[in-house]
Amino acid sequence: MKNQTIVFKISDNLKDQVIDFYKDRTIDNNPPYSIFQVRDYDCTITLYESGKLMFQGIGADIEASYWTEQERVLNNRDINKELKDKEKKKDDKKNDEDHTNYNKFDTIGSDEVGTGDYFGPIVVTASFVDKSSQSLLIDLGVRDSKKLTDEKIIQIAPTIIKNIPHVTFTFTPKEYNKFGITNMNKIKAILHNKALYQLKSKNLPYQKIVVDQFCPPNKFYEHIYNVPNKVTNITFTTHAEDKCLSVAAASIISRYIFLKEMKALNQELNELVPLGAGVNVDNFGKMIVEKYGINKLNDIAKINFKNTDKIKESLNTK
Repeated sequence: MKNQTIVFKISDNLKDQVIDFYKDRTIDNNPPYSIFQVRDYDCTITLYESGKLMFQGIGADIEASYWTEQERVLNNRDINKELKDKEKKKDDKKNDEDHTNYNKFDTIGSDEVGTGDYFGPIVVTASFVDKSSQSLLIDLGVRDSKKLTDEKIIQIAPTIIKNIPHVTFTFTPKEYNKFGITNMNKIKAILHNKALYQLKSKNLPYQKIVVDQFCPPNKFYEHIYNVPNKVTNITFTTHAEDKCLSVAAASIISRYIFLKEMKALNQELNELVPLGAGVNVDNFGKMIVEKYGINKLNDIAKINFKNTDKIKESLNTK
């Protein structure tokens, strides 16, 4: 048996029945925007303020069936048909979005660099590209920065920075290590939101905000739940750099800033700092600790990565 999730909006005439039915089994700390939550061994039941009733777990279908039957009898609703129709619409929308060319819109897009690198910062950029500036980017050969050489990025990024409205945040290793959050998707969501909000605040005439989907949209908004200034009207899509020039431009600017930061780190250490998080990174980290001490990693590396433990183990350092 596998875990299931079943969600539907309970009718108003059943809402009080649901609350009364589960009142003796609710937990103390409810999720945000929920009226109650019950956690049984095979199913978690949550009623949200919006009226949405969610069943999660291997027993979700059995637990939900009582209420779907109540909806059928009392309200002549076929919940199973509603859920199937909703799933079909979602699939149709996803298929449409997968083939959407967002360059027919004036867009704000964001992208990040450095989240997979042990050494160096995380750089996030949001950029605004309208139809009048698309030709410049196309002439420069703009596309996903991952498909361009570093030499090409260094060549074209200054022109993009000069001509395309953008906001960039550089999250240094020191800031990262003090942040107290280790979930990388949450860090990315917070930084993307910060860049998007600041650029959006410039009152640019955008039509869509596009972000490359690195986590489900509901998780993205959950990650920024406690952030005071939130951007919520986002279109999430996979391979956004190939579909949206503002995301591609943001990707290139972020990569360019990241390369400049790494060049400065190379000069500081008088060494060529490796990228990524592989064995060569572990070996380089060991050399850095031997030369500067273990505390140096806090200045130049994301110390919650597993590389730190491997470096310590290789040096028998605690």
